[in-house]
Amino acid sequence: METKLQWEIYVPIFRNIYILKGLGMAIGIPFGVLIAVILIVSGGDLSGTGAGYALLLIALLLVLTVLFVLIVYGGKYAPGFIVDDSGVTNYTQAGQKRKTRVINGLAVALGLVSGNFAAAGAGMMASSRQTMRLKWKQVRKVRCDPKRHAILLRGGIAEKMAVFCTPENY
Repeated sequence: METKLQWEIYVPIFRNIYILKGLGMAIGIPFGVLIAVILIVSGGDLSGTGAGYALLLIALLLVLTVLFVLIVYGGKYAPGFIVDDSGVTNYTQAGQKRKTRVINGLAVALGLVSGNFAAAGAGMMASSRQTMRLKWKQVRKVRCDPKRHAILLRGGIAEKMAVFCTPENY
């Protein structure tokens, strides 16, 4: 008989260290490199080269992104987890999944219409990660964080999953 544990939880996006680290890797590194390149190319002269304008647009984009996440998702990530004998499944809860599917679909459609295939590809990749599964035999490292009720599972190079638990099931 297979043992199965399933739960859903809401995790604050801007107050959870694991989500912030992921955002830092996905957003912070590329934007950090872009900002460094702008500063190097402009020679540090932000007024005479238009570099200040570019940096202002980057800052505005980041602020609008935070506002978008706060408005559309309420500043919360809504994962669900299924732990069974063969592994862990991480899925997006139904309400957030619908919103994300619409946003990703818009990214794909607008990317294709405008000829921006990178945006279309990003939308398709984001859609494909609505459900992730990590089998126990793939897990290479486990780190527990009792303070945050989280378990970090690491498999191969790109196989990483944070399991956010309730205080009761941690």
